[in-house]
Amino acid sequence: MDLRTAVKSYQFAERAKSELIVCSQLTTALAGFPDTERPGARRMLIMVLESVRSELEFAYRGTERMEFRKAISLMSDAISLTESDSYGAASLKLSEAISAATTAAQGAWQVLSENGLI
Repeated sequence: MDLRTAVKSYQFAERAKSELIVCSQLTTALAGFPDTERPGARRMLIMVLESVRSELEFAYRGTERMEFRKAISLMSDAISLTESDSYGAASLKLSEAISAATTAAQGAWQVLSENGLI
C-alpha cells in the first residue's frame, strides 16, 4: 500500500469504527424501546445504518481496500436484520464490521509507522 492510500485508509477506518460503534449501541438500545415507539425508531436507525454504509462505500471507492467492501456487506446484512427486528443478530454483524474497519486501520498504521509518519 502506498503512503497516500495508507493515510486515506487510516482516516476512513477510524471514522468508520466510531460510526459503527454508535450504530451498534443504537441497535442494542432499540430492543428496549416500548412497542409503540419501536417502528419509528427502527426507521430512523435504518436511515443511520444506510448513511454509514454510504460512508463505507465512499471509503472503498477511495482506497479499494477489501476490508471496507466486507464492512459494506456486513452493514447490508445488519440493515436487513434490523428491518426484520433481529436486533441481536444485527448487532453481531455490526461487531464484525467494526472488526473489518479495525483491520483496515491496522494495515494502514503499519505502513505509516514503517515510513516514520506515526
